Amino acid sequence: MLKKLVLMALAAGGVAVAMRKMQESKAEQALWAEATDKLPES
Repeated sequence: MLKKLVLMALAAGGVAVAMRKMQESKAEQALWAEATDKLPES
């Protein structure tokens, strides 16, 4: 019983870390996209 709870807690922690990494990656991609956008031609 205790092993299952520990494994579930570890799995939930792993999912939380993975989600945070994905959000950070998306934010960085958006920043790079903004920084490297072409200037509008006028």
